[in-house]
Amino acid sequence: MNLLNRLNEDMKQAMKSKEKEKLSVIRMLKAALQNEAIKLGNKQLSEDEELTVLSREVKQRNESLQEFKKAGREDLAQKVQEELEYISVYMPEQLSDEEVEKLVQQAIAETGASSKADMGKVMGVLMPKVKGKANGALVSKLVQRHLS
Repeated sequence: MNLLNRLNEDMKQAMKSKEKEKLSVIRMLKAALQNEAIKLGNKQLSEDEELTVLSREVKQRNESLQEFKKAGREDLAQKVQEELEYISVYMPEQLSDEEVEKLVQQAIAETGASSKADMGKVMGVLMPKVKGKANGALVSKLVQRHLS
Protein backbone atom coordinates (compact mmCIF):
# COMPACT_ATOMS: atom_id res chain seq x y z
CA MET A 1 0.00 0.00 0.00
CA ASN A 2 1.52 3.29 -1.02
CA LEU A 3 1.73 6.21 1.38
CA LEU A 4 -1.15 8.20 -0.10
CA ASN A 5 -3.53 5.24 0.22
CA ARG A 6 -2.35 4.66 3.78
CA LEU A 7 -2.92 8.32 4.60
CA ASN A 8 -6.43 8.15 3.12
CA GLU A 9 -7.27 5.11 5.28
CA ASP A 10 -5.83 6.74 8.39
CA MET A 11 -7.70 9.95 7.60
CA LYS A 12 -11.00 8.05 7.52
CA GLN A 13 -10.15 6.45 10.86
CA ALA A 14 -9.22 9.82 12.39
CA MET A 15 -12.52 11.29 11.17
CA LYS A 16 -14.51 8.41 12.66
CA SER A 17 -12.71 8.63 15.99
CA LYS A 18 -12.84 12.46 15.96
CA GLU A 19 -9.08 12.91 16.41
CA LYS A 20 -8.78 16.51 15.21
CA GLU A 21 -5.02 16.90 15.63
CA LYS A 22 -4.22 13.64 13.88
CA LEU A 23 -6.63 14.50 11.07
CA SER A 24 -4.98 17.89 10.65
CA VAL A 25 -1.50 16.35 10.39
CA ILE A 26 -2.66 13.71 7.91
CA ARG A 27 -4.29 16.36 5.72
CA MET A 28 -1.10 18.43 5.86
CA LEU A 29 0.98 15.41 4.81
CA LYS A 30 -1.39 14.63 1.95
CA ALA A 31 -1.21 18.22 0.77
CA ALA A 32 2.60 18.20 0.94
CA LEU A 33 2.73 14.97 -1.09
CA GLN A 34 0.26 16.26 -3.67
CA ASN A 35 2.12 19.57 -3.98
CA GLU A 36 5.38 17.67 -4.57
CA ALA A 37 3.71 15.52 -7.23
CA ILE A 38 2.43 18.65 -8.98
CA LYS A 39 5.85 20.30 -8.72
CA LEU A 40 7.53 17.25 -10.25
CA GLY A 41 4.80 16.81 -12.84
CA ASN A 42 4.08 13.24 -11.75
CA LYS A 43 0.74 11.63 -11.13
CA GLN A 44 2.26 9.49 -8.40
CA LEU A 45 5.42 9.92 -6.36
CA SER A 46 8.01 7.18 -6.04
CA GLU A 47 8.73 5.79 -2.59
CA ASP A 48 11.97 7.77 -2.51
CA GLU A 49 10.17 11.02 -3.36
CA GLU A 50 7.56 10.33 -0.67
CA LEU A 51 10.35 9.78 1.81
CA THR A 52 11.93 13.09 0.80
CA VAL A 53 8.67 14.93 1.52
CA LEU A 54 8.23 13.19 4.89
CA SER A 55 11.84 13.94 5.84
CA ARG A 56 11.33 17.60 4.93
CA GLU A 57 8.22 17.78 7.12
CA VAL A 58 10.03 16.15 10.05
CA LYS A 59 12.98 18.53 9.65
CA GLN A 60 10.66 21.55 9.63
CA ARG A 61 8.93 20.34 12.79
CA ASN A 62 12.25 19.69 14.54
CA GLU A 63 13.45 23.21 13.70
CA SER A 64 10.17 24.69 14.95
CA LEU A 65 10.39 22.62 18.12
CA GLN A 66 13.87 23.98 18.86
CA GLU A 67 12.76 27.57 18.26
CA PHE A 68 9.65 27.22 20.44
CA LYS A 69 11.68 25.70 23.27
CA LYS A 70 14.24 28.50 23.00
CA ALA A 71 11.45 31.07 23.18
CA GLY A 72 9.89 29.34 26.18
CA ARG A 73 6.67 28.52 24.31
CA GLU A 74 5.97 25.10 25.81
CA ASP A 75 2.36 25.15 24.53
CA LEU A 76 3.51 25.42 20.91
CA ALA A 77 6.41 23.03 21.49
CA GLN A 78 3.94 20.43 22.80
CA LYS A 79 1.74 20.83 19.71
CA VAL A 80 4.70 20.41 17.35
CA GLN A 81 5.90 17.39 19.36
CA GLU A 82 2.49 15.74 18.86
CA GLU A 83 2.67 16.46 15.12
CA LEU A 84 6.11 14.82 15.00
CA GLU A 85 4.71 11.73 16.69
CA TYR A 86 1.94 11.46 14.10
CA ILE A 87 4.37 11.94 11.21
CA SER A 88 6.90 9.44 12.61
CA VAL A 89 4.33 6.64 12.10
CA TYR A 90 4.85 7.01 8.34
CA MET A 91 8.65 7.20 8.46
CA PRO A 92 10.85 4.12 8.07
CA GLU A 93 12.40 2.75 11.23
CA GLN A 94 15.30 4.94 12.32
CA LEU A 95 18.84 3.55 12.41
CA SER A 96 20.62 3.37 15.74
CA ASP A 97 23.75 5.46 16.31
CA GLU A 98 25.85 2.30 16.07
CA GLU A 99 24.33 1.37 12.71
CA VAL A 100 24.94 4.88 11.36
CA GLU A 101 28.51 4.73 12.67
CA LYS A 102 29.07 1.44 10.82
CA LEU A 103 27.64 2.87 7.57
CA VAL A 104 29.89 5.95 7.91
CA GLN A 105 32.95 3.75 8.29
CA GLN A 106 31.93 1.66 5.27
CA ALA A 107 31.39 4.77 3.14
CA ILE A 108 34.78 6.18 4.14
CA ALA A 109 36.46 2.88 3.25
CA GLU A 110 34.51 2.68 -0.02
CA THR A 111 35.52 6.17 -1.14
CA GLY A 112 39.05 6.04 0.23
CA ALA A 113 38.47 9.36 1.99
CA SER A 114 41.22 10.60 4.27
CA SER A 115 40.53 14.27 5.02
CA LYS A 116 37.69 16.73 5.44
CA ALA A 117 38.17 17.71 1.80
CA ASP A 118 36.72 14.29 0.90
CA MET A 119 33.57 14.82 2.96
CA GLY A 120 31.42 15.50 -0.11
CA LYS A 121 32.37 12.16 -1.65
CA VAL A 122 31.55 10.30 1.56
CA MET A 123 28.22 12.10 2.04
CA GLY A 124 27.31 11.43 -1.60
CA VAL A 125 27.73 7.69 -1.06
CA LEU A 126 26.22 7.67 2.42
CA MET A 127 23.07 9.79 2.17
CA PRO A 128 21.13 7.54 -0.23
CA LYS A 129 21.69 4.66 2.21
CA VAL A 130 20.42 6.55 5.27
CA LYS A 131 17.81 8.80 3.67
CA GLY A 132 14.83 9.06 5.99
CA LYS A 133 16.40 6.57 8.37
CA ALA A 134 18.86 8.87 10.12
CA ASN A 135 19.19 12.55 10.91
CA GLY A 136 21.40 14.24 8.29
CA ALA A 137 23.05 16.45 10.92
CA LEU A 138 24.07 13.39 12.92
CA VAL A 139 25.47 11.70 9.81
CA SER A 140 27.43 14.82 8.89
CA LYS A 141 28.83 15.13 12.40
CA LEU A 142 29.96 11.50 12.42
CA VAL A 143 31.62 11.84 9.00
CA GLN A 144 33.45 14.98 10.14
CA ARG A 145 34.63 13.24 13.30
CA HIS A 146 36.00 10.28 11.32
CA LEU A 147 37.71 12.48 8.73
CA SER A 148 39.46 14.81 11.17
